[in-house]
Amino acid sequence: MQTETIWVLLGAALLIIELWAINRVRKSEGKSSTKGVWMVLIVFVPLIGLIAWALAGPKHISHRQNAPEARQ
Repeated sequence: MQTETIWVLLGAALLIIELWAINRVRKSEGKSSTKGVWMVLIVFVPLIGLIAWALAGPKHISHRQNAPEARQ
């Protein structure tokens, strides 16, 4: 396998992980400004941003239920 192919595969894997992390940040509970900072960090400093988010980022995801029983 050529070196270029390995870098392309690593880049694609990083992109998929970034998209997953951004989706998790978007769905998490918290202030919009905090979410924005995490998204910017993940996008513009990918590897370090992902590691920082994994260690210190938002952990809770809101589960919004539209069922009538949940509204009581």
